[in-house]
Amino acid sequence: MYRILFLCVLALMVSCKEELINPPENLIAKDKMSAILYDLALVTAAKNTSVDVLKENKIEAMKYIYTKHDIDSLQFVQSDVYYASYPAVYGEIYKSVEDKLKADIKVIDDAKKEQRTLDSIERVRKPKKLDSIKAGKPIKPKAN
Repeated sequence: MYRILFLCVLALMVSCKEELINPPENLIAKDKMSAILYDLALVTAAKNTSVDVLKENKIEAMKYIYTKHDIDSLQFVQSDVYYASYPAVYGEIYKSVEDKLKADIKVIDDAKKEQRTLDSIERVRKPKKLDSIKAGKPIKPKAN
């Protein structure tokens, strides 16, 4: 009885072994994968914001990314699946993408704030147009 129970527990432990995915032959480095996912986020945002711009310029998002980073779709998918099988590493990659995007947002926000300041200064320096009623000569009452 104990032997059967021991064999069942042993079989259960062996069957629950987590199988890790072996790295593909052409694994994309973490830094490059981060750059690819960053570009993918930008292209996706551009696509969601203004589809016409990509169509007018005849840009296919994924083809553009594959060409830019000198990879193919299979290499990207295999590397993505590999990194996804290691949540801690995948999290690091996405954290670096998020940090880059936040830095970009900060640069854009700072530029907008600077432009608003310059616009405010320009408005103050610009001579005000005089009100036509106030700009005219004062009317003197006629003497009787």
